[in-house]
Amino acid sequence: MRAALVLPEVRWAGASLLAFLAAAGLDLVGAPAPVVVAIYLACYVLGGWEPAVAGLKELARRRLDVDLLMVVAAGAAASIGQWFDGGLLIVIFATSGALESVMTARTRASIDALLDLAPETATLLTADGGERRVRAGELVAGQTVLVRPGERIPGDGRVLDGVSEVDTAGLTGEPVPVRCTAGDDVLAGTVNGTGVLRVRVLRDAADTVVAGVAAQVEQASGTKAHRQLFIEKVEQRYSVLVVAATVALLAVPLLLGMPFEETLLRAIVFMIVASPCAIVLATMPPLLAALAVAGRRGTLVKDVTVLEALAEVDTVVLDKTGTLTTGRPRVVEVRPLGTRSADEVLATAAAAERGSEHVLGRAVRRHALERGLDLPVATGFEAVPGEGVRAVVAGRTVLVGRPDPATGDRVESLVRTMQDGGRTAVVVVVDGEPAGVVGLSDEPRPGAAAALAGLRRVVGDPEVLTGDAPRPARVLADRLGLPRVRAGLLPAAKVAVVRERQAAGRRVLAAGDGINDAPLLASADVGLVVGEGAGALALEAADGVLTRDPLGSLAPLVELARRARRIARANLAFAAAVIAVLVTWDLVGTLPLVVGVAGHELSTVLVCLNGLRLLVGARRAEPVTPDPAGVPGRDPVGASST
Repeated sequence: MRAALVLPEVRWAGASLLAFLAAAGLDLVGAPAPVVVAIYLACYVLGGWEPAVAGLKELARRRLDVDLLMVVAAGAAASIGQWFDGGLLIVIFATSGALESVMTARTRASIDALLDLAPETATLLTADGGERRVRAGELVAGQTVLVRPGERIPGDGRVLDGVSEVDTAGLTGEPVPVRCTAGDDVLAGTVNGTGVLRVRVLRDAADTVVAGVAAQVEQASGTKAHRQLFIEKVEQRYSVLVVAATVALLAVPLLLGMPFEETLLRAIVFMIVASPCAIVLATMPPLLAALAVAGRRGTLVKDVTVLEALAEVDTVVLDKTGTLTTGRPRVVEVRPLGTRSADEVLATAAAAERGSEHVLGRAVRRHALERGLDLPVATGFEAVPGEGVRAVVAGRTVLVGRPDPATGDRVESLVRTMQDGGRTAVVVVVDGEPAGVVGLSDEPRPGAAAALAGLRRVVGDPEVLTGDAPRPARVLADRLGLPRVRAGLLPAAKVAVVRERQAAGRRVLAAGDGINDAPLLASADVGLVVGEGAGALALEAADGVLTRDPLGSLAPLVELARRARRIARANLAFAAAVIAVLVTWDLVGTLPLVVGVAGHELSTVLVCLNGLRLLVGARRAEPVTPDPAGVPGRDPVGASST
């Protein structure tokens, strides 16, 4: 209640209501007419000044606003002595506007709660070894910060030294703290455990994951659905039609000799009941509520147009690594070729992957460091999405990436053996000669099979689009019960598959997790990026972010969008029916002004409340179980495009 009173719309509506009740009460006890009229005027001013000003501003732009129609109708009612009826119109109209403001504020607050993660200050380590407290928002890439036990990590960065358990639940839903040591990446807003970490900041404060999500929410709050924009265009023409019809209802009977007061009253009632207030508010409340519910469940979408598109989705395509799997592959074998040892191959590959943020590259580096290998210096790093990484290591050109049949029969045999076991094979090439093959294994996400079964019931069989080799992709798909797999695809080929589905009239939802999937996410009708760890390009291309239980979130998200659409359609039908009934009553009979006001404004309030049902239902629903897999890795950049 206190939060609602902060809103000016609520305060003005409350003051108008108090003045209306005071005037009506004094009128009943026979108070002097000037006193009653003065208090009614206060009611009109308190509840009507904001919509009047807003309406006049729109009129200056040659746009006829519904708010102005309501204020004019109330003034016209007062002009013929109908102070009570006009005051009731002002009060109910102001109350419905306050309700809309409260609902919008609650929707925004429920999303903003997810974003209140980053700390206000950070401990910056200076060049002379000292410490200085600075604003976290002023951190820039390259600086080093100290994070003590229990503190929130102030920026996206990489641990330089220290060991601790980092709680990522507020950002990812991961229920179990993640052990972080030197070389591991951490995100702003996550909570440090019992250890002390020294972290090098990798992104400016404005470019952190939390800041990026906040920008998406800001954009979401300012956008309007396609259907809403269409309705507002119709509203302009419809409002002009209402004014024209009102003038006709006033002028024609007067020319025919009808009494002025009776004619004016009928015209006023018509203007009120024919106004499209409820229709205008029919679509945005349920969509904004759905936006908030999705945020609570860990899915942040860029705007409500995404929800509209989600309601139409009938085809789903999924990336493999980091989407179907945990995104935490581990090296399970290294097969050297020629005179090099397994450790030499591993160290060379890890050195070349030093500049890569791809999940496979990080797995190779992590395995090499765990084995205590000394990594040579690498320069000239270059990432080729869908192909691999290239770098100069100890004066030699090293390529680490997807298998190439041209590398020879022995390499092909090793790759085939690994892939038959469901592993991803990465070939290490030094100066054009194969040096070895690294095999990595990545397990399916916990609960993936059940989540996909739910998605199948809602949308149909999802299709896997992966740059990985056919054998490991097929092994994983069989484990998860997925019959449709397209493997060995470069990013452009994934886009071609989506275009093919769209050409057949399908509405495509795509989910992926990295730079490689940016073209896929951008080309789909709805593209969702998995995990906050995804690159900036993928986040920019996507329509939203799945921050927790990515697979388990998809089916409920589509169902939520469809429910919001059903509520919007029901609101439109209800609002149109109320207008039709009240207009017919006024034209063929005698509709009392108070009944017209109550019926019109009550329909407006009801469509708002109907939209709020999504928020209420979400609070009563069981909480979504977070994915124990935590933050997934990125899609291949530096190895096969999976």
